[in-house]
Amino acid sequence: MSTASSTGIPLRPFELAHPDLNVERAGNTGTEGVWHFDSGQPGPTVMITALIHGNELCGAWALKDVLAAGLRPQRGALTLAFCNLAAFDRFDAAAYTDSRFVDEDMNRVWSDDKLADSSTQERRRAAQLLPWVKKADWLLDIHSMSNSTVPLQMSGVHQHNIDLALTLGNPAHIIADAGHAAGVRMRDYGRFGAEQDNGSRSLLIECGFHGAPSAHQVATDQVARFLVASGIVEAARLPGSWFAPTAPSQEALRVTHAIAAKSTDFRFSQHWKGLEKLPHAGTVIAWSDGEAVTTPYDDCVLIMPAVTVRPGVTMLRLAQPIAQRI
Repeated sequence: MSTASSTGIPLRPFELAHPDLNVERAGNTGTEGVWHFDSGQPGPTVMITALIHGNELCGAWALKDVLAAGLRPQRGALTLAFCNLAAFDRFDAAAYTDSRFVDEDMNRVWSDDKLADSSTQERRRAAQLLPWVKKADWLLDIHSMSNSTVPLQMSGVHQHNIDLALTLGNPAHIIADAGHAAGVRMRDYGRFGAEQDNGSRSLLIECGFHGAPSAHQVATDQVARFLVASGIVEAARLPGSWFAPTAPSQEALRVTHAIAAKSTDFRFSQHWKGLEKLPHAGTVIAWSDGEAVTTPYDDCVLIMPAVTVRPGVTMLRLAQPIAQRI
């Protein structure tokens, strides 16, 4: 049975199996959990990352699928990284929110000042991964969500990444978001965050709820589509079972506001699941320090409501359509 979170949203039961990474964590590069395969032929270096957060298991399963299949790039190079293994090692399905990180969120440390500071487990591990991130031309970072069940492609605001997300054909919802005030994500680090198109591509896929078995299928589908789009592997070389049916249509939404908790006194007005479209401006969606948080415009879409309150952390994003359905 689910229990209540600190936001008042019930925690869902965790049903996705815990992967055994005893073999995979060895890697083949000298960096724990990192695998690298070079075709010897011209082409981009594609990096696929999982377990930036230790309770987001679907990406680990997808990378296990790639390694078990013996997949190798036909062009360019492929890097696979199991990232926050220390947090993963703390995982407990009965208290899965506690293994998101050890000291701090690993997806907020991707700036040069934080990477040069070895004061936390996550910064030390990020520094180990940094040479591989710098080598990458294309990056797919696999995540899952604490509450929402519908997959979301977090494309960032740059048009070339939005276009790539549309080219993939899945998932149905693409979220153009500018990141977090608390720190830089891997997806936005260095050349991936440049406004001008420099040939790099980066996406962050949210595969659904952390503990849903379906998140594994979403992750594998995204890996397959991303590899094909990059050109390093032909679709015929991939198992057909990796591909989920293409979405009938896709919609791109642009994040306009990120609602952060001012303190631990933050509560949602009801049990939001995400992707609700509220028709009227001024609708109360949460309470923070006793003050109402309301929708700023009509037809406001709620994105990724969090289940754990941490002061200064984004609890919810507000978005509106970029254009008509595509």
